[in-house]
Amino acid sequence: METHSQIIDRLRSTFRAGVTLPEQFRRSQLSNLLRMVQENEQQILDALHKDLAKPRFEAILSEIDIVINELHYTISNLRSWMQPEYVSKNLATKLDDCFVRREPLGVVLIIGAWNYPFQLSLVPTIGAIAAGNCVVIKPSEISAATECLIAELIPKYLSQECCAVVCGGPEETKALLKNRFDHIFFTGSQAVARSILQVASVYLTPVTVELGGKCPCFIHSHVNIAAAAHRLAWAKFFNAGQSCVAPDYVLCSQATCDALVPALRKALEEFYGNEPQTSCDLSRIVSHKHWNHLTELLKKSKGKVVVGGESDQETKYIAPTVVVDVLEDDALMEEEIFGPVLPILTVESLEECISFINNREKPLALYVFSDESSVVNNVLEKTSSGGFCSNDGIVYMTLPGLPFGGVGGSGFGHYHGRWGFETFSHRRACMLRGWGLERLNSLRYPPYQDDKLGWLRWTASLKTSCSIM
Repeated sequence: METHSQIIDRLRSTFRAGVTLPEQFRRSQLSNLLRMVQENEQQILDALHKDLAKPRFEAILSEIDIVINELHYTISNLRSWMQPEYVSKNLATKLDDCFVRREPLGVVLIIGAWNYPFQLSLVPTIGAIAAGNCVVIKPSEISAATECLIAELIPKYLSQECCAVVCGGPEETKALLKNRFDHIFFTGSQAVARSILQVASVYLTPVTVELGGKCPCFIHSHVNIAAAAHRLAWAKFFNAGQSCVAPDYVLCSQATCDALVPALRKALEEFYGNEPQTSCDLSRIVSHKHWNHLTELLKKSKGKVVVGGESDQETKYIAPTVVVDVLEDDALMEEEIFGPVLPILTVESLEECISFINNREKPLALYVFSDESSVVNNVLEKTSSGGFCSNDGIVYMTLPGLPFGGVGGSGFGHYHGRWGFETFSHRRACMLRGWGLERLNSLRYPPYQDDKLGWLRWTASLKTSCSIM
């Protein structure tokens, strides 16, 4: 069995041999990945159900189709992304070829997460392969069934000289990180991200960190409450709330809260019936450790549970739960909830809402529900977040054309579509010069003179018209 260093050395040798550089090779690997997903859809769904009891409907939308769409989008655009990007020139460089060339970084490490264990490992991998890199994938050990399946399938469909899967827990990850990579892509918690950044600093390795955070949802009084409740409930309780972009808490006026709670209760009853525990459309918490953490948060909260609250340790079930009368220092507001518990806090003005959001870490996503475009634009312009969506939740991150990533405490760096290709590429500045205009070039040679400096500044200025050439 190969050691980590042997795996990385093997991949690095492949990379240095130029195997991954040709467009056709990248395209063939992406096509093989597409075939892998399509030919093993049921196995993937079974593993996701074993790990999280994911409903087939949700698993196809958020794990299968998001990967397939990403692959189609990348394959269709790969050629154009790989083309040199020519830049503006001045008079001094008029005869030169000046362009930006996208080059692969080398051997990159992708550390996936357990909440969407298939797509959070595969979507970054698509960007890395498209950019021409060799890849080491480290799936989350918490979602063990999916981890095993990824480790089984990847070597069957992708070149083993260019892509490897490493399994194991935290100790395995620590050992892996002792090796030198050309880029590290991590999805997970702030605590683990800090430790990865420290390790990466040894080799000055660039890192992309995709974190979470407490994503707020502001509901303005002028809104269709029934529609808002349906969209909010779906976005929050999709995957049992175990989504980094799920609305973490709601901000609204007391009057809006009074109208929202019964609308949420009705929407949840329509979604999951009178006994949500028996619904096959509701995921389960990933582990007993996470279940214990969530139930402890609920016990510590001083808010009032008005919907749900039931739980079952054996099946790792927590009912879709809504909590009102929550204050800013409540236990539910101390950290990202990452579960099916929705606290509602009251604010009496738009200004108070914006101030509340800005006094906290910048979230991965921010949602505003309002019929008034002025309200939506006001929040958009006066806050900062990784992503923003009005009158819905989480759906924005399914569009490959939009960058997905955080800001501040919710992470840095982007991926999805071209943004993933760019993340795993080095943008190399290139100038290809000939031997012409040597008389013009002589202006820069000693002995230096003021008149030569004046002419040189004129030729180097981007304001100078090049038409005289």
